[in-house]
Amino acid sequence: MTTEAAGAGASVTLKLATSLDGRIATAAGESRWITGSQAREAVHRLRAEHDAVLVGVETALADDPELTVRLEDYTGPQPARVVLDSRQRLAETCRLAASAREIPTYVVSVEPPQARLTAAGVRVVEVEATEGGRADLESVVAALAALGLRRLFVEGGGQVAASFLRCGLVDRLEWFRAPVVIGGEGRPAVGALALSALAEAPRFARLDVRSVGDDLWERYERI
Repeated sequence: MTTEAAGAGASVTLKLATSLDGRIATAAGESRWITGSQAREAVHRLRAEHDAVLVGVETALADDPELTVRLEDYTGPQPARVVLDSRQRLAETCRLAASAREIPTYVVSVEPPQARLTAAGVRVVEVEATEGGRADLESVVAALAALGLRRLFVEGGGQVAASFLRCGLVDRLEWFRAPVVIGGEGRPAVGALALSALAEAPRFARLDVRSVGDDLWERYERI
């Protein structure tokens, strides 16, 4: 059902886990856990359906995640982990790097690979830079597809979500919404899109809405 992202031969799913008002954390950064255990289990099952889980470097630095499928009944392969990290700020001692020899782990950069990361087993993918010095997302998606990572599961953070939406690369949305309100000072799930008119806003068709514990799981497909 999904369309292919920007002709790159890949599909991109954006996952959001938010409060009712679209926040992913308090102003202080507290985010564990906004959604409940059943929603988190559903996220792990979604990870298992994709070739790679992708986050921005700010999320990787703040949370030190593993980005693995952690389900008692899961025996399949772990998806690759991808970090958008233009300047290769990821620490070689973080959890992602520590398990890079067991689970394929990629850093997408606009610079040549740093030896400290490659020595840890991290695979550095160099792509074209935008005028602002960040990785060009269409190049990122194409480069990952060339490596066999065609089904991408984007998990955060807000600026990364906004960037994929702004570039028109999001094919599906998996939105988990918890019955809590954080307020305007909380951190938004989607950063600035720089829209000048409502007609420019990304639009999606709702595919499904269901309850998962106390949370709501909304599924959307790009129109």
